[in-house]
Amino acid sequence: MYCSSPRASRTRVLGLSVLALLALTVHGGPVRAASGPAPYLDPQLSVGDRVDDLLDRMSLTDKLGQMTQAERRYVTPEEVTRYRIGSVLSSGGSAPSPNTPRSWADMYDGLQRAALAAPLRVPMMYGVDAVHGHNNVAGATIFPHDIGLGAARDPALVRRIGAATAAEMTGTGVDWDFAPCLCVVRDDRWGRTYESFGEVPELPAAMTTLIDGLQGRELDGPTSVLATAKHYLGDGGTEGGDDRGDTRIPEKELRAVHLPPFRAAVKRGVGSVMVSYSSWNGLKMHRNKYLITDVLKRELGFTGFVVSDYNGIDEIDGKRGFTKDEVAAAVNAGIDMVMVPAEWRRFIDYLRDAVKDGTVPMSRVDDANRRILTKKFQLGLFERPMADRAYLGAVGSAEHRALARRAVAGSQVLLKNAGGVLPLDDDDKVFVAGRSADDIGMQSGGWTISWQGAPGPTTKGTTILRGIREAADPSATVTYSRDGTGIDRSYDAAIAVVGEKPYAEYHGDLTGDMGLDAADLKTIDRLRASGVPVVVVLVSGRPLDIATELPKWNALVEAWLPGSEGAGVADVLYGAVAPTGRLPVTWMRTASQQPINKGDGKKPLFPFGYRLTYD
Repeated sequence: MYCSSPRASRTRVLGLSVLALLALTVHGGPVRAASGPAPYLDPQLSVGDRVDDLLDRMSLTDKLGQMTQAERRYVTPEEVTRYRIGSVLSSGGSAPSPNTPRSWADMYDGLQRAALAAPLRVPMMYGVDAVHGHNNVAGATIFPHDIGLGAARDPALVRRIGAATAAEMTGTGVDWDFAPCLCVVRDDRWGRTYESFGEVPELPAAMTTLIDGLQGRELDGPTSVLATAKHYLGDGGTEGGDDRGDTRIPEKELRAVHLPPFRAAVKRGVGSVMVSYSSWNGLKMHRNKYLITDVLKRELGFTGFVVSDYNGIDEIDGKRGFTKDEVAAAVNAGIDMVMVPAEWRRFIDYLRDAVKDGTVPMSRVDDANRRILTKKFQLGLFERPMADRAYLGAVGSAEHRALARRAVAGSQVLLKNAGGVLPLDDDDKVFVAGRSADDIGMQSGGWTISWQGAPGPTTKGTTILRGIREAADPSATVTYSRDGTGIDRSYDAAIAVVGEKPYAEYHGDLTGDMGLDAADLKTIDRLRASGVPVVVVLVSGRPLDIATELPKWNALVEAWLPGSEGAGVADVLYGAVAPTGRLPVTWMRTASQQPINKGDGKKPLFPFGYRLTYD
């Protein structure tokens, strides 16, 4: 874990004295009692007392602003000040230019200064989808996607990954992470399959240790960031694996399969919960008051705040855009902050009208503000609102990359090893092929620098090919050909690194073929034609339909989407680390079996939990 100065010496400083002084001068009006600074500015008071005092001073404009989250591309610093915007986000791939850690810190500080320029000086929170490391930032450490961590079965490792991610975020100022994703994937055709830790509720529930890593023991720790349990509820169980689709199951099954990870997250004190785009039995989650207010807030005792998904309220009535009725339905259902990236002004207008005409009770607005402000006080943002640049060195640090490499090695699942072709000897003559062998973008997948991800050298890291070359003896021959041409019988083994192109959420939904594409199959066939033993390394966000091809391969390793540290794959191929990963999902025999899950009576190619070892 990257270490820096203790909290008392952090550079994220604007202490009480500075806040109090500025409160006397901003916009010409004091925000204080006659005898001194306003009580909400006093860190010696309890959070509850500070929230009470601040709420008493807030106008309706202040409160509506706190409930609004705008996208950085669609809001100016001046608008943050004028409309009292409570939060700004970067959607996938939305980054300052140049995309460097320091540019992120500069952007964050500029927006934060704008928030603090409003009369009450309420700091904003900045949210990102740091779902496998601080993955929007070029040069950050990219950890394996959740499905790989589910294969690793190591909650303590996941906690360390959360802490490392939080440290990298802290250096850039970003204080709110839209992670972890606690979906229970029940159909591998779903484009978010790799965002799930696994198909049984026990796996995502165990991996809520990520929350501990992100938030720390206390929310005001030196590198604490707010965590988000998402997507509430049942998004992994939609019919046909349709992202944003309908989960048509009885409440008993919803509670047994999809609710337990969120119960575990609430017990760990998760700060926020994000609502799913999907529906449950035809009712959009963004308007489901029973599940949001009655179950999450009252039954589970969630005391943080609920945030919508990106433009999530737009889809309540099934039509493009959002209406006043949709705004009211979402807020009355229990959503506290609404992610309205571009149309945030219209959202504020509609919500103001709904409050004034009584459609949304003022008590609901006050409850939402109380929940949001409580987290801001607990994070220490009123005392330390600016980026802590002492942690800029944490971004992509050697220590974090070593942690990621360990996670990659632990996530590898050995599925076939005929004749003991693996592990390779370091002096073997090896031929490497495949589109994913020498491509950081391919091995990192979606949500990497851009929303959908992309092939190519998108960020810094070690490709699987480079990892193989470093693992081999310096005198050994390691030859690479992307399409497999040039191999002959002189090689001891051939490694085909193939799989899926990057994608994210609904763009990655599959409705038909789930197999390797023609280019990958041709590459493998060229290697096989040489007569050399063939090891297939699958780089994919889910199981693929490979049953008819598997008999032709000598060995198969599922590498998932390992991220920036491909050397972890080579560690297992060469036996420096034994393969310990277990399947977090059931591996289909054919795509027609989808959905297929543990205990459903279908005969899989590989069952849930399957693995081989070198022993």
